[in-house]
Amino acid sequence: MTLAGWTLIGLFLAMIIALARPAGAVLFRLYDDRPLHGEALLHRLLGSDRAEQGWLAYAAAVVAFNLAGIALLFAILKLQGVLPLNPQGLPAVDSWLAFNTAVSFVTNTNWQNYGGETTLSHFSQMAGLTVQNFLSAATGIAVAFAFIRALARSGVATLGNFWVDVSRIALWLLLPVCIVLTLAYVAMGVPQTLAGSVTATTLEGAEQTIAVGPVASQLAIKMLGTNGGGFFNVNSAHPLENPSALSNLLQMLTIFVGGAGLTLTFGRAVGNLRQGWTILAAMLVLFVAGVTLLYWAEAAGNPLLGLATNMEGKEVRFGIAATALFAAVTTAASCGAVIGMHDSFMPLGGLVTLFNMQLSEVIVGGVGAGFYGILIYAILAVFIAGLMVGRTPEYVGKKIEAREMTLAVIAIAILPLMILGLTAIASVTAAGLAGPLAAGPHGFTEILYAYSSAVANNGSAFGGLSGNTPFYNATLALGMFVGRFGVILPALAIAGGLAAKRRQPVGPGSFPTTGALWIGLLTAIILIVGGLTFLPALALGPIADQAQIAAGMTL
Repeated sequence: MTLAGWTLIGLFLAMIIALARPAGAVLFRLYDDRPLHGEALLHRLLGSDRAEQGWLAYAAAVVAFNLAGIALLFAILKLQGVLPLNPQGLPAVDSWLAFNTAVSFVTNTNWQNYGGETTLSHFSQMAGLTVQNFLSAATGIAVAFAFIRALARSGVATLGNFWVDVSRIALWLLLPVCIVLTLAYVAMGVPQTLAGSVTATTLEGAEQTIAVGPVASQLAIKMLGTNGGGFFNVNSAHPLENPSALSNLLQMLTIFVGGAGLTLTFGRAVGNLRQGWTILAAMLVLFVAGVTLLYWAEAAGNPLLGLATNMEGKEVRFGIAATALFAAVTTAASCGAVIGMHDSFMPLGGLVTLFNMQLSEVIVGGVGAGFYGILIYAILAVFIAGLMVGRTPEYVGKKIEAREMTLAVIAIAILPLMILGLTAIASVTAAGLAGPLAAGPHGFTEILYAYSSAVANNGSAFGGLSGNTPFYNATLALGMFVGRFGVILPALAIAGGLAAKRRQPVGPGSFPTTGALWIGLLTAIILIVGGLTFLPALALGPIADQAQIAAGMTL
């Protein structure tokens, strides 16, 4: 570990904290009920109903919208061979792979069982994947807005209008910001062209064909929307997708800024910014602990090889600290982008990336998804705290009762049920065991990582797993779908119940939900309830792997 490495990590944290407040203000303007310029005309042209919806109607709109997105993207991938903007002449995508990819991008997962530049045409990348990057991110933020309204409003039956929310977020936030980001990336050297490739002459005099395309525009939304699906197979490790240390820092900042900003939007909405800062602090406590362990594990080296540091799988242009930070950011924020190969990390480093995803996507998390995820844990934490000290279980003035607790437990249980269940099936079936490249604990970790990444809607790959098979395409798609909507639906049901309750002024009988005590309690509940569930599986995988290395053994 070096001073320069810690300086990079400290600078990143300082910039995120500084950006959180203005980002929160921008998001609050979209959350607010005041109409935006041109919004009424847009909805009149579309013929969309702007009336507010109860939680059931809001949830039905979310599901219908996303099911339609899956069908549309699947059709684009299957018709790729006859659609325009296909300079490479690429054929239709295999049906199982097309299904997996469609579910992946609609659920904001962006799991890629394919090589982007060798499998998908420019039309598929732009009209298919990039469009869903915008819409899946907008869906997550819209659900977060609905949850915030439930806590901010008093005695109402509605949560807003999904069609208004999703169009506002996509057209007035994500699109204009991504235009600016695209121009910035182009200035840094990222390609943005409809050409299929360029030919270069190497120093040896040979000709090399280099794939290019509309890279910068997809890069902008893949990071801002915490999607993670790269234009190139090696994602942000590709020099044309991530040409410099500056572009690398910009990518990490855009991954975190939306999730961090939503915490301050929440604080504004409930009339107490300290509530927002407290949620952000809890997120950052978990993040700092993770990145510290990851950086230490990779900088410590591999005793089996007698190396002082472990450079295997790292982005050599940026070094160990930047690679560790990038891995911690992307797995904490539910963004599948990578610059290092997690399969080549030391087992403890790989454990951090796994654990980040297994904590129910709450350490900043996917835009919107991380915020409503941590609010579910906050509801659970305040209920437990109330039982322990004999105080009324309420959160920002809303009483927490049996219905909210039941739904919160369902939402929290979905991830371990799917991750561990699918991992168990893959670990004992011939189709599942045909996937991992490694044997022993490391091979088990490859399977566990794949389902953790899918169900947590992260999308990053551990590496070493051959996932482009009917078994993995189908089971990973199932995990992605249930992991997304199995949390969204209980979250909206909780929001519907809370919105109908009257906000009560905070009194002496209320448990305080700001300050260091609450931050400690919230993080402890997340670690105990969300994290310890996975301890047996982690013991069989990365922990056993690390023990083998310490004992001088390898498989």
